[in-house]
Amino acid sequence: MPESILEQVELTREKMIKSALENGFGNVNTIRLSKKLDRLLNIYQLKDFPNKPSIDKELMKN
Repeated sequence: MPESILEQVELTREKMIKSALENGFGNVNTIRLSKKLDRLLNIYQLKDFPNKPSIDKELMKN
């Protein structure tokens, strides 16, 4: 069963923090997880607030 966006956000956030603590903030895996977290948060924001003018829908394409 697919996880909800918020569950994915929380899991990714936990993995990113663990990676940062173990490998450093500049580590490739930490940065990859940070970017994934950014994308998930953008998806969540667009899903829950689709008419909010400050959201750039171009972010979803990346």
